[in-house]
Amino acid sequence: MKITKTKLVSAIVIVVALVTSYLFMGPQPNTPAKLPAPTTEAAGQQVEVKSQAAQQPDSSKAAPSAAQSSTDQPISTVKPTEAAPTQTPEPTKAVTAKESDKDSSKETPTPVVNQPAVNQPAANQEIDPKTGKDKYLTEPVPSGKPLPVEPQNIKISDKAMTATLSVTCLTILDNMKLLDKEKVELVPKDGVILPATKVTFYEGESVFNVLQREMKKHKIHMEFVNTPIYNSAYIEGINNLYEFDVGELSGWMFKVNGWFPNYGSSRYQLKEGDVIEWVYTCDLGRDVGDTYNAMGATKQ
Repeated sequence: MKITKTKLVSAIVIVVALVTSYLFMGPQPNTPAKLPAPTTEAAGQQVEVKSQAAQQPDSSKAAPSAAQSSTDQPISTVKPTEAAPTQTPEPTKAVTAKESDKDSSKETPTPVVNQPAVNQPAANQEIDPKTGKDKYLTEPVPSGKPLPVEPQNIKISDKAMTATLSVTCLTILDNMKLLDKEKVELVPKDGVILPATKVTFYEGESVFNVLQREMKKHKIHMEFVNTPIYNSAYIEGINNLYEFDVGELSGWMFKVNGWFPNYGSSRYQLKEGDVIEWVYTCDLGRDVGDTYNAMGATKQ
């Protein structure tokens, strides 16, 4: 192979270029080749991926679900058949945020039952300002006279007291012609069915309680009926002598210490030493001295 002048010159130039390049650049370290810079589109995708990763940490720190995050309207998990008992607040009292934290047993005072004060109206007894009557249509009680009490509110103690009781039908003696002939023999000749008798009663008892017990004790007939509208017992008959037996204005009445109460015998609470008189009237009380009730009040 012949080396021409041209080839020799080219080889020398190449060697010189290589040597010059080596001397100018120096030895190069063994480093990995750099990756080309990402394009704008690629960079945007990486930023988006990083943002999503920051918003989705591990499950232990995950955002609460809609049911858990709602505090204003919690979702009930109680089954209909296992619903908690409903608590009814007092209708006349607004409960504030502070009051709701208190013990409810301290918020609502326990009403006192069966312990009314003597000669005082029951707590639920309201007087109509227009008529002056209570809900049982009781006429206004005269000043200084005992107020009625309600039988269902009375607590009877074991404290024994005494009173006087009598039962008479003197007015029938003057009206025998109006009495049924079959009942004539029921009327005592002196008109006294039970003479004035000292009886024992217990604190809290009423006129009705005493009459019922003593009639049974002395084996004297007595019949009564409860009248819810007046919240009292009504005496229909004693010794088989009934209302209307001696005319349409006849029947049994009672008085205590000379006064004819304008309410029923089971609403009159007795006190020590009271004098109870049951009398039969043939003229709506006028013939036995009760002019007040004769004006329109009931016999019982």
